[in-house]
Amino acid sequence: MKEIYYLLAILAGLAVATQTGINSQLNVLTRNPVFTALISFAIGTVALLLYILFTDKSVLMQQPPGMQTQWWKYTGGLLGAFYVTAIVIIAPRLGAATTISIVVASQLIFAVIFDHFGLLGFPLKEVSFTRIAGVILLIAGVYLIRKF
Repeated sequence: MKEIYYLLAILAGLAVATQTGINSQLNVLTRNPVFTALISFAIGTVALLLYILFTDKSVLMQQPPGMQTQWWKYTGGLLGAFYVTAIVIIAPRLGAATTISIVVASQLIFAVIFDHFGLLGFPLKEVSFTRIAGVILLIAGVYLIRKF
């Protein structure tokens, strides 16, 4: 049953690559990466709202449990806004493959660090030689994609 999660991860990767191109093209029209990101997030917000309206309207009428928590738990949207804006700026200059390969390599490096220290609630998973080798191979892949 884990296969569905692998498929979902692959589809998420497809979505990110596609989003990179779509937002880059939108930026050609707006000529403003922050406005482009705003449009992208506004449309995403409407889509999520429609999903909730058609699946579980009750969630809008109640305060979810645990809404009073540490401030940093609400910063995911800020990080997403930064990511989309940065991609809109970078992708037209470096190309899709280079941009995404650098982003993925960076994600993996920080994910290994987060796992090693159990940061942000991730299960503790110590750094191993195999994980370090994987990161090195991914960085080598970035180099090869960028170089050729």
